[in-house]
Amino acid sequence: MARRPDHDPGLPIKWHPVSNGEFVPPPATRLVREATRQSRVALDRNARRLGVSRRQFLLSAMGSATMLAVLAACSDDEARSRGEEPGGTFDIPKEATTEPDAAAEAIGGDELVFDVQTHLLDFPAGLAAGTPLGFPQSDCGEEDWHDCYRRPTFLDLMFLESDTTAIVLSAIPFPGDLLSPEVMAETIRIGEELCGDGRVFMQAQTNPSAAPVAQLRESMAQVARDFPITAWKAYCHAGGPGWFLDDHDPTAPQCGEAFLSQAEALGIPRVAIHKGFTMIGGVGPDAAKYSDPVDIGPAAKAHPDLDIVVYHSGFDVGPPEGPYDEANDFGVDRLITSMRANGIGPGENVFGELGSTWRFVMSRPTEAAHVIGKLLKHVGPDNVLWGTDSIWYGSPQDQIESFRAFQISEELQERYGYPALTPEVKAKIFGLNAAKLHGLDPKAGACRFDKAELEEVRLRNGRKNATFGPATATAVKLLQSHGEPWEAHAR
Repeated sequence: MARRPDHDPGLPIKWHPVSNGEFVPPPATRLVREATRQSRVALDRNARRLGVSRRQFLLSAMGSATMLAVLAACSDDEARSRGEEPGGTFDIPKEATTEPDAAAEAIGGDELVFDVQTHLLDFPAGLAAGTPLGFPQSDCGEEDWHDCYRRPTFLDLMFLESDTTAIVLSAIPFPGDLLSPEVMAETIRIGEELCGDGRVFMQAQTNPSAAPVAQLRESMAQVARDFPITAWKAYCHAGGPGWFLDDHDPTAPQCGEAFLSQAEALGIPRVAIHKGFTMIGGVGPDAAKYSDPVDIGPAAKAHPDLDIVVYHSGFDVGPPEGPYDEANDFGVDRLITSMRANGIGPGENVFGELGSTWRFVMSRPTEAAHVIGKLLKHVGPDNVLWGTDSIWYGSPQDQIESFRAFQISEELQERYGYPALTPEVKAKIFGLNAAKLHGLDPKAGACRFDKAELEEVRLRNGRKNATFGPATATAVKLLQSHGEPWEAHAR
């Protein structure tokens, strides 16, 4: 793949629809199209005003602040055109779009950023270009696109090209050993050399329904003996026949209770479960059934000493998220209903994670306000976890900057009882909650580079703003088919 021209590193905030491979991204909204159009004009204008190159401005914090200010204004205008008050916004002072210090104040920070859902793929060297499992990392800049997923690129994107402090490596249900425990362990070693402080954690991939229960228990025990596991990762709709954590469906494999009990017995009482974003090609037409968080509440009630991290928080692509509605059987509401029906309140043993969810809604401020507001109210400010699903989206820096500036409107706070997104609450979401969950010293600092060094790296490296991932239904279907090389199809 050819690199982008040096003068065009791409827009600093990535709004346009793109997928992690688990859902078909819808077309860009009218809001995104208009905000993108106005952003291009504003970015060029501000670069000229400051007398810097377009490339320099696009890679600066002022470029990110400019785009967020434009989106906030466009979103406000759209809401008021419907006779509504804006539900969410980005708090960007005007001076932040042209003054470096003001931009750093608006979207910068030195908080602990602990990303609990990250991925890399360790493709064997010399793998043919047409090998299945290819994911189109657009414009990643490597001669071999497989390198876009390997450890060097991953650590570069996470620790050099973003403000991420610590990460959890999370396996995916692809065949082979693309993110095996051995690969994770080597990544931990390299991360220690790069950054220190024990900031790279690993989960163990489990497929409870793919083998007899006795084999499941033994495989979990062996991994726990051999590797520094901090949690268990599972998909109820992929990696084997569909199943539920609480075994409530007698027609499905009865393996959920065995899985949860073994996690507790091994002294690692922490599981991360994919819920929401239904993977195409999972377990056929029933994939959505097993991705439903209906089993989260019963499992949490039956295992009060077990922490259950709900990846994506049950969010799914479809009707826009609004205030909680008990009758709504879609999206984040399903998770809340399952918790409430089983007496699981805020701050107990269920955690809502934002990987891909925030990436999807950050260009929809009112919907984002409802998603974050509902999670804070019903799951609890101590139980919402930062995750980005990166490496699928490239550097997560734009997600971090967007969340730093995001606010839930006072109108929604008053009407629905949503907590305000204070600096203290954001600090919890960004990292303090995950640090407590995984045993990381909350005083852990950034990777061993000062801010001036990092800024120099980011200005020198044009990949920061590259957008990765499939952007069309055709691309997602090809990815999930595991059949054809991406290079044979025009994007």
